Amino acid sequence: MNQQNITTLVHGLYQAVDNKDLDFLENNLTSQARFRLGNFPEVVGIKNILEGNKQFFTSIESMSHTIEDIILASNSSSITKVCCHGAVDYIRLDGSGHSAMFSTVLTIDDGLISDYLVFADISGL
Repeated sequence: MNQQNITTLVHGLYQAVDNKDLDFLENNLTSQARFRLGNFPEVVGIKNILEGNKQFFTSIESMSHTIEDIILASNSSSITKVCCHGAVDYIRLDGSGHSAMFSTVLTIDDGLISDYLVFADISGL
C-alpha cells in the first residue's frame, strides 16, 4: 500500500471508531485479526473483535480522535506496518469528559488490517 492509501485507511478507521461503526471494522479486518486496547486482553478473530468494540462503544457516550502523525514503518509486497498517534477526547455516559494520548500499530495484509494494537491509558474512563 502506498502512503496515500495508508492515510485514507487510518483516517477512515478512526472516523468509523468515532462513529461507533462496526460495519467498517467488519469490512476492513482480516477474519483472524488481532486487537488489543490499552491493558485489556488481546482479542483474536473478527467476531470477537466486533463484540469487544460493541461493548466498549456502549460504555461511553462518544469519542473524537485527532491523528497527529501516521508513520509507514515497513512495506513489503503484501504486508505493511503502520504506526499512528494522536489524542482522543471521550465523553463519558455521565456527560463528563476525559482526554488521552494514544498510539496505534497496524499490520495491513493485502489491504486488510490483521493487527490492530492500541496503546492508551483509558483507566480514567
